[in-house]
Amino acid sequence: MSVKSVSIRIEEEMLRKIAYVADYEGRSVNSHVLVLIRDSIRKFEAENGTIEDSVPPQVNVKPTKK
Repeated sequence: MSVKSVSIRIEEEMLRKIAYVADYEGRSVNSHVLVLIRDSIRKFEAENGTIEDSVPPQVNVKPTKK
C-alpha cells in the first residue's frame, strides 16, 4: 500500500485542541488524525456496507446515496 500526503486547512484553536488530545493519547497529531479517519471509515462501512469503489486520489467527488 502506498502512502499519500494530504494538506488540510484547520482553525488554530481546533489544531491546538486536536494536538492536546493526541498528546493525551500518546500520539502525534498525524497519527491521531489517522485513527479518527479509520474510525470514521469503520463506522460508515458498518452502517452502509463495505466501500469497494476505487476512486482515484485526484478525484474529489461525493458518491450518490444508495
